[in-house]
Amino acid sequence: MGKGDSLADQLFNETSLHMLADGFEKAGVFTAKPFVADVSRAFPSLALKERINHIAEHLSKVLPPDFLAAKNAIEAAIPPPLDPLKTDNDFGHFIYATLGVFVENHGLAEHFESSLDLLEQITQRFSMEFSLRAFLNHNPAATLDRARAWTQHESYHVRRLASEGTRPKLPWGQNVGLSIDDTLPILDALHDDPTRFVTRSVSNHLNDISKIEPSAVISQLDKWRKSAKQSAPELTWMRKHALRTLVKSGHAGAMAHLGYSPNTPISGVKVSIPNSLSFGIKPLIICEFTPETNAPLIVDYVIDFVKSNGKTAPKTFKMKVLDVKAGKSVQIKKAHHFDNTATTFRLYAGAHQIHLQINGRIVASQAFSLS
Repeated sequence: MGKGDSLADQLFNETSLHMLADGFEKAGVFTAKPFVADVSRAFPSLALKERINHIAEHLSKVLPPDFLAAKNAIEAAIPPPLDPLKTDNDFGHFIYATLGVFVENHGLAEHFESSLDLLEQITQRFSMEFSLRAFLNHNPAATLDRARAWTQHESYHVRRLASEGTRPKLPWGQNVGLSIDDTLPILDALHDDPTRFVTRSVSNHLNDISKIEPSAVISQLDKWRKSAKQSAPELTWMRKHALRTLVKSGHAGAMAHLGYSPNTPISGVKVSIPNSLSFGIKPLIICEFTPETNAPLIVDYVIDFVKSNGKTAPKTFKMKVLDVKAGKSVQIKKAHHFDNTATTFRLYAGAHQIHLQINGRIVASQAFSLS
């Protein structure tokens, strides 16, 4: 694919369709070439999610109308499971996401358990957390029972599905009405997993919960630290990853859990940036301070950005994590791009402020204008 092609073009195209359809042809289910030609004809007018639904709809025309027979056809057509010797970032190919949507549409209501069996198989070829959400909304108790069983599965892809599929704030996933009491037992069973693909999901799940009940996350991490079931280096990574949003917001409990004191004494504190800035430039932010004791520090800066309504809202940026020595002055510089072309975060002209945040505490501020 060309450099300028959309993500939809890169993931769902004639080549990837053949990857899917050739498996069915080899299994004697349907012929690949006419299926690919028929399905791909509409691709130019369809976005990514629309292409997934479009393919799933066309699969329903060529797979057996009986779901259990269709399940057998899918199991015969899918490739071997992903390499079990890998430990991270092995998602498989997006084209198999279409099979999850087919299962949602045709198996959930009348063949619930068999459909979960099939998701268990497909997720070992491509992660099924988005499709699992439909099952959680249809029958949360039974789906949670299955997720708890999956925590003991031999495939780390299936174990990850138990955590990732039940996240309270899964990006791009449909909402599910689960409580932390529903999912913390799943995370507890997975927290000592030997595979980073799983522990990253557990940490991301905890990060989601931290936006709802921060104290529950810190308490859970304290329990895991005391149990010492997970290796110390991995659990340290998990704790930092799970608390990243709380740390950015300066949450005192999260800082304390990670060993950072908000009350670390410092002097000579200063944060500076040019007083008047234009869109598109990349000025240096300079912070200076002298610690009065040896301590670990998380140094961030916070910018109060003007919004479309004229009010301001803070956004935190990472600067540096370091161990400091008493009496030894520190200077940190970082360039910040005031990019007004980004589609995800728009800048507005007006009076802004920048703050220096150390271990979650604002210690210095400066006003500046942006135009």
